[in-house]
Amino acid sequence: MDMAVESPSTLGNGDSPAAPTASTPAAAAVAAAAAASPPSSRMLQLAESLKLEHQFLRVPLEHFKKTIRAHHRCAEKEVSAVLSSVAEVADRSDAMSRDDAVNHLSSLVSRLQGLKRKLEEGSRAENLQAQRCRARLDHLDSIDVENLTEWSNTRLKRILVDYMLRMSYYDTAKKLAETSNIQDLVDIDVFLEAKKVIDSLQNKEVGPALAWCAENKSRLKKSKSKLEFQLRLQEFIELVRADNNLRAIQYARKYLAPWGATYMKELQRVMATLAFRSNTECPAYKVLFEPMQWDYLVEQFKQEFCRLFGMTLEPLLNIYLQAGLSALKTPFCFEEGCTKEDPLSQEGFRKLAAPLPFSKQHHSKLVCYITKELMDTENPPLVLPNGYVYSTKALEEMASKNDGRVTCPRTGETFNISELVKAYIS
Repeated sequence: MDMAVESPSTLGNGDSPAAPTASTPAAAAVAAAAAASPPSSRMLQLAESLKLEHQFLRVPLEHFKKTIRAHHRCAEKEVSAVLSSVAEVADRSDAMSRDDAVNHLSSLVSRLQGLKRKLEEGSRAENLQAQRCRARLDHLDSIDVENLTEWSNTRLKRILVDYMLRMSYYDTAKKLAETSNIQDLVDIDVFLEAKKVIDSLQNKEVGPALAWCAENKSRLKKSKSKLEFQLRLQEFIELVRADNNLRAIQYARKYLAPWGATYMKELQRVMATLAFRSNTECPAYKVLFEPMQWDYLVEQFKQEFCRLFGMTLEPLLNIYLQAGLSALKTPFCFEEGCTKEDPLSQEGFRKLAAPLPFSKQHHSKLVCYITKELMDTENPPLVLPNGYVYSTKALEEMASKNDGRVTCPRTGETFNISELVKAYIS
């Protein structure tokens, strides 16, 4: 399961939830320690570093909340059904025999016992999620100047596990987590949950994806997600592809009609495939039957999944590498003379840096304050007695109009052109 989503915005969180706006408890502890003692650059680096751990805490918390909501819904549903059944029996108790009443009550007891087992299992799952949240808070709280190397190594392993999970290297990710004893610090189970849906979509099955949408319906609705609608459209398209038009119409009435008020244009376009069929050559409708539509659904699910758990769309490894590459990228890095010591001489790093702006310059550039032109050997800089520097071209033009005198545009001072000194650039 390749969880790396292509996005125009490769740095930053893309479509993911907002970046952290409040410090974590661990960041607060670091800040307090820094306030108590003279601030050092290392302590400031630690505090800034912890601000990047938003996803690290958000994912287990969202998983914990999701588990609680699921178990709460299950308990409410079962208890409501049992109470309704008891009320029904009470209403017709006079017409029921003793044996029927005993059998009915026994079935209710069995149902409640089943609910008890589910709640016990749910309690264990919730405790596991709570333990994971606590482990991560403790990990962040343990950062200190003295153990920074060890803490950074653990962080690197976490980032590598995140990358492996997004690139579908599940066995390798699990092995690294186990050997490094960081199972509570990584999100293997969350990605395995997404893998089931992605595998089904790649096999052209929408059932698991629709079940996932139903499970997270309220949150997807709050974020105005189109995923469920797109899945329903694809299921309709597959019925049309199979020339099962009658079932397609029935399906549209049941599942697509409720979306009409919101997505009427898309709905009208898809309904037209009943007339054009799957072998159409009309570009507007032919594209709806192409295999890339399934790839689009996979990418859309990845985006919604990451948004739901507060994850970045890009792997953390890519984001951290791009942060470093943004400070190194120059036009010279893409020329043939680029040295092998430069990371951007490697094709893989060049691809990561492609959408990034250029940063440092190999050579400094001096621009004239007056003409905004480059000062170089053809147009060298001249220094005025007051210390300000302007280009030869600008000052000679000014002197030719003022009987050999130049006026500094910043201070208003006037000097004879003979007083100017040429500056040399090394």
